[in-house]
Amino acid sequence: MNLENRSQPIKEIQGIKLPFRLVEFMKFRMWGYLASVVIIVVSLFFVFTKGFNWGLDFTGGVVVDTHFSQPADLEKIRTTLTQNGIESPLVQTTGGVRDVMIRLPATEDAQIGDHVKKMLSTLDSDIQIRSIEFVGPNVGEELTQGAIYATLATLIMLLLYVGMRFEWRLAMGGVLSLAHDVIVTLGAFSYLQIEMDLTFIAAILSVVGYSLNDSIVVFDRVRENFRKIRRVSAIDIIDISLTQTLSRTIMTSVTTLIVVIALYIFGGPTIHNFSLALLIGIGFGTYSSIFIAIAIAYDLGLSREHMVQAKVNKDEIDEMP
Repeated sequence: MNLENRSQPIKEIQGIKLPFRLVEFMKFRMWGYLASVVIIVVSLFFVFTKGFNWGLDFTGGVVVDTHFSQPADLEKIRTTLTQNGIESPLVQTTGGVRDVMIRLPATEDAQIGDHVKKMLSTLDSDIQIRSIEFVGPNVGEELTQGAIYATLATLIMLLLYVGMRFEWRLAMGGVLSLAHDVIVTLGAFSYLQIEMDLTFIAAILSVVGYSLNDSIVVFDRVRENFRKIRRVSAIDIIDISLTQTLSRTIMTSVTTLIVVIALYIFGGPTIHNFSLALLIGIGFGTYSSIFIAIAIAYDLGLSREHMVQAKVNKDEIDEMP
């Protein structure tokens, strides 16, 4: 059965009901490849030319643990420090509303604690400096290497998992689409020169998991349809599977993005970068799971024989000596 020349919506194929017109995603996969190549090239251009705005987690700095006599206003603390010449201070509570941790860029000022106390005394005259810790650049370098190794290890393990769970062509398509999402997110942060800290790494790994989940839903439906539908070409099976999972993909992505946008708007500066990375990664992850992951698997030669195990003829076994 050839579905290429269809003019009417398909209602049923081998018992699978389709109450909508089939969307021929694979027909546009070359446009998807072209768009992805352009986006990746632009992203890599910004990464290599502008670099990253590394946060204190990676570059080192000073961590000042403070205690206020009244509930602290983080925004006022941040504004006061910035007005006194401290660039990009990271201010967050550490349990209670009166305990505040302040991260500052690396400095040779041995009296930094007294200076911070003096700056913030206008907000609370009874402020206490509990401790001051200096984080050297060596620690930041170790964190950078650890983040890179964690991301690469995640991609390799996902490649092995999908390869064993499904088929190596699907594994290659899934991992390449994940790399696509990571590169685009890195490019966006490089272009905007947004500070990158450990929460960004957490966001990247979250995007990898989310995008892979979307791809696996499609892979599972493709395998199921290869087993159910006969006399239909592989490209049509993929189109059917993508159409069947389209509503689920859109609804899941939209509801997730609503939550992420709410975090971005109302979550405050502490998780601003985290939510922005999720926003970019999930947006492109939805696109790549539809137009990139399964399309790469198809162009690598995915066919029914790779997804359906050959049946053993019982009569032939009985006849063997």
